[in-house]
Amino acid sequence: MAGPVAGPAGGLGPLRERLRAAAEEFAGPDDALPEILSGMVEDVDRALAEELEIFPVCHHSPASALAMARRLAEKRPRVIYLELPEDLAPLLEELRNCRLPVALQAFATELDGFPADWAPLSVVAPLTEASAEYQAIAYALDTPDVELVLVDRSADHVLQWREREDAPDADPAADGEGRESEEAAGLHGDAFGVGVGRLRPGFAELEAHLLHHGKVRHWSEWWDQYVEQPLAGADYRTYRQAMVMIGSLFRRLRPERGARLAVDEDRERYMWTRIREHLASSGTDPATALHVCGAFHAASRVEQFGLASEAEPFPIPERTGTAWRYGLIPSSHSAIEAQFGLAPGAVSLAAATWSRTLTAERLTPFRLAGQRTGRKKPKAAKRAAAPPAGGAGEAGGDRLTPFLDRPPVPGALDEDELRGWCVDLVRLARRNGYLASTADAIAVFETSVLLAGLRGRARPTPYDFEDAAVTCIEKDTVPGKRDVRRLCGMLLGGDRIGTVGYDALPPLARDVLDRLEPLGLNLTARTQQRALLDLANRPELRPCSDLLWMLRRLLGDVVRPVMGDRALGGRAIQESWDLALGREQRALVQLGYEGVTVEQVLEQRLRRAVREPDATAATALKAVEEALLYLGPGRLVDDLGSRAVALLAAERTVDQAPLVLRRIRRLLAYYRTTEAGPPHWAETFVTTGYAHYCTLLPTAFTDEEVGARQVAAMLGFLFGLEGFALALGCDRAQLELAVRQCHPVEPDRTALLWAAEHRLDLLPLPALRERCAELLANPLVVRAFPRYVSGFVQALEPVPSLAPFVVEQLSGAFGRLPDAVLLPWLPRLIMTLRREAAELLPVLVREAGRTFPGALPALDALVPPWEAPPATAPARATPVAGPAGGLLAAHPAACEAWTAVLDLPVEWARAAPSAGPAGALVAAHPATAEALAGVLAG
Repeated sequence: MAGPVAGPAGGLGPLRERLRAAAEEFAGPDDALPEILSGMVEDVDRALAEELEIFPVCHHSPASALAMARRLAEKRPRVIYLELPEDLAPLLEELRNCRLPVALQAFATELDGFPADWAPLSVVAPLTEASAEYQAIAYALDTPDVELVLVDRSADHVLQWREREDAPDADPAADGEGRESEEAAGLHGDAFGVGVGRLRPGFAELEAHLLHHGKVRHWSEWWDQYVEQPLAGADYRTYRQAMVMIGSLFRRLRPERGARLAVDEDRERYMWTRIREHLASSGTDPATALHVCGAFHAASRVEQFGLASEAEPFPIPERTGTAWRYGLIPSSHSAIEAQFGLAPGAVSLAAATWSRTLTAERLTPFRLAGQRTGRKKPKAAKRAAAPPAGGAGEAGGDRLTPFLDRPPVPGALDEDELRGWCVDLVRLARRNGYLASTADAIAVFETSVLLAGLRGRARPTPYDFEDAAVTCIEKDTVPGKRDVRRLCGMLLGGDRIGTVGYDALPPLARDVLDRLEPLGLNLTARTQQRALLDLANRPELRPCSDLLWMLRRLLGDVVRPVMGDRALGGRAIQESWDLALGREQRALVQLGYEGVTVEQVLEQRLRRAVREPDATAATALKAVEEALLYLGPGRLVDDLGSRAVALLAAERTVDQAPLVLRRIRRLLAYYRTTEAGPPHWAETFVTTGYAHYCTLLPTAFTDEEVGARQVAAMLGFLFGLEGFALALGCDRAQLELAVRQCHPVEPDRTALLWAAEHRLDLLPLPALRERCAELLANPLVVRAFPRYVSGFVQALEPVPSLAPFVVEQLSGAFGRLPDAVLLPWLPRLIMTLRREAAELLPVLVREAGRTFPGALPALDALVPPWEAPPATAPARATPVAGPAGGLLAAHPAACEAWTAVLDLPVEWARAAPSAGPAGALVAAHPATAEALAGVLAG
């Protein structure tokens, strides 16, 4: 490569003067346009005169890839400096085991030095075969004694320099990194995309101007029309000068002061500092090296630019303490388009252009040995030919002036190609439900030619064809899932999706595929696989079932059970699964960043969940249950249970009392079925919870921020687990004292207190019935009666025996209240029950079903149990003989208790111990009394 040129303008001096004169004539000498145009020429001269050859590229550009393939074949450089994050270098060898497109990824979940709400962090650099950076990588890795050096900032620095909010003077489309937001780009997830040489105007006004005068809709279409096609067949010098000029144009028409421009300049300082460090340490001759960077950075004006610069090296900041994990994830054309703001189908069309040009020119691109490409190689292909004589890589020579002077050569209309597109599109449309015919194919053909003519093109582009197809085929509705634009994309290029090979997967992903091999399925296929597990006849598949349930917990719908369930103490006989591990390979790869096995990752997540700052006792109990379900009993369960006890004792609110009650009940029910019984931590949890909720109960009854559902759950814990707690040494007097200290004001909590007092034998059922009757009789309180009913319904959790009483009160209200009160009152009752006690209403429905008859005629003759008169028995002159009579006489207190339960008056006749209602009861059922007496006597 030639040395620096003489003069400030070098070989492009005449072009500079011509542009300045034209700008002054057009805009005047005092306008900024002359300086901009002459500055563009100076930037081109500066880049071409650099001792280290700079290769300007555009991200995923077929023209750049073709020029790169030709230049590598001619120059055969020994060192390539590539604009990619330097910490991704170890991943490049793994590309041999993949099928493009794939993305190099840096991933981090445990952050040190970044805001916690940024987690997880993900930085991706997607690669396609039709990209200059892949051609450089393939050449360097498969050519002996060639060194590939990545010189861009690391993934850690990408996030360090990222502005939390977009700068107000910046256009998101012009940034080198973009956060993906399109749903169609799910293969990259919520990642930052890093590309090489992304060219786009720096502000919206310039882009809108270019699109308007170019008669195109999207920037990708403008770029293809005015840059890709003219440069696809250009020689290397023309390509290089034109790309640097475009980069300089966009750079000079960008706001001078802005956060994004500052970041870009720091990137350039970073890259040139790394290049100098490598040249100094390796002793590489710059003439044998090649610097591949974006055209925007090739026109850099930073002080560190060039090897001849005497500026101080850029002080590279230290990385944070964040632990980054690296790997390859699948990518796709649609994912790249969405992430980098390209038009839908742009990357697919670029791939089609790349393949068509390779076939037409019979060129063989650089491709990693052993790599799967997904397409056949062109027959009788040859390596990219050397450029014409005269030294394509020389800096001298003005190739830009004749390129700009020469009008674009209109391509001849290829009728066979366009006709084939139209016929194939009609065939594809008919398969997708459109009523397309041969007439539609003719209409698409003619409309494509017409649109191209209206837009000043001699040859219809794929975008013209797409517009014509939408106009002629897609009428008012879309009959299926795919519209015509999507069909055109499938026809012209398709959304190619890459895969990561088995050898390039992390150890966890390989372990998963190995352990699921007994299923006999192709788990790397992108289609959904159905797995049928007959665990009764094939017990060897039970480890596969265990693994699938763990993956279900970790990956969500990537593995989805169709039939079968996993519960504590349960054992499935058959299971059916839908597996999408091949389609959702990214999720499996990122799971591999967290550990070596699925069990290790699950244990780490469970331990992390109970140690989070917002962890609660309910969270810890859920972790205990999941540990038992997926990993079985062991030390992990005991550790999580002990953490649950500590969290419960530290809680000062009862917001999650319902979850705590439900989960501890389920765990205790499971442990009672085991031989060892409840472990020590479960016993401690019950005793701690009993004392804890007794302490918080008086406050919870009066706290406005605590709902009735939470208070009912507290009472459910205290009453439901009372027997277990008392057996472990708790004192029932503590609960009675707590209930006596409660003084609620709200109606629903008042009803809960009455239910608790009834459960503690502090409020008999007749007294409770009288209180409710007073509420219904008081016109000032009757409007609040639905809230009392809601409280009684909530009380069914701690006192389920109140179900008949609640049915009685509702029936009494419907029977006693007049329509003027009942009709406005009824909607409020329904809404209150639905909002506050929806899960307990089935209990009332079942109780009502047992109370009321199922046939309408029987309803007229129904006498509710609470209105039935006391049963009378015929008087007996003599006491009941036998052991039953003696039993009644010996235990009068028991008889009085039973008659009180049956709501019967107690009238003892001392002369006849068995007289009165108790005696009548024994006389009516002598067999029962005799049997009971026999049991007690025995």
